[in-house]
Amino acid sequence: MAEPTFRQRRLGEALQLLRERAGMSQKEAADRISYNVPKLSRIENGQVPDIHALRAMLDMYGVIGDEETPYIEMWELAREKGWWRPFGIEDQGYLSLEHDAKRVREFQLGFIPVQLQIVQYMRDVFDGTTVKRSKRWVENDLLVRQRRQRRLVGDNPLEYHAIIAEAVLRNVDRAQFLHLVEAGRLPNVTIQVLLESARLHDGLLGSFTLVDLPFAGDPQVLYIEHMAGSLHIEDPERLKTANLVFKHLSKLALTPDESAAWIERSAAER
Repeated sequence: MAEPTFRQRRLGEALQLLRERAGMSQKEAADRISYNVPKLSRIENGQVPDIHALRAMLDMYGVIGDEETPYIEMWELAREKGWWRPFGIEDQGYLSLEHDAKRVREFQLGFIPVQLQIVQYMRDVFDGTTVKRSKRWVENDLLVRQRRQRRLVGDNPLEYHAIIAEAVLRNVDRAQFLHLVEAGRLPNVTIQVLLESARLHDGLLGSFTLVDLPFAGDPQVLYIEHMAGSLHIEDPERLKTANLVFKHLSKLALTPDESAAWIERSAAER
């Protein structure tokens, strides 16, 4: 079963909160709508119910009339099929976040961020992996990465801020450098280079991404990818720490203008 999207988890969490506010246990709620506890638990963890079950739960929790509207809207969003589904990829739950995001801030210690990669760099990344993929898988993932990059342009472009460690740029070719220069000229894109001469900092612990979502309450998710999977963190205290770290790294890095000049010099040297 696919990992629930943020939209689906958001609906499940809203239904769980309604149940708790109504003073019901999962067993009490499940019994009243003729469900078993595991089924109700799956719904609260992101499985989308049908519209009749949703309305039954809302009624049971005391949500009536116009109060239903935000929950129906959440349900409609949760049911939408993401553009990535036909590709059958292992998105680790990030693509749905990126698709919905209004702002993404990313610190990269290992690779050029996907949003800024040229196709040849993507191929080089795949060539360097320990687990080799089929040619069909690689071509499929290349299409997905290029599709993701459309978020930087269009009518509602993503606000994107990348801080890239100098070590990431050590083996980058001229074409990739020039692409970074062009991307950095977009009004919604900020690119900074964090030089190795900067003092020791929290970024050395690893790459991370902060995603701001355009939903009620302005939710935010800290996304961390590692070789065994990924983490989605929504705890307010941990998010506060991550935001402070990103702000600190931004101050340590070259300014966007200085970074652009540094990248242009590097391109000229290739």
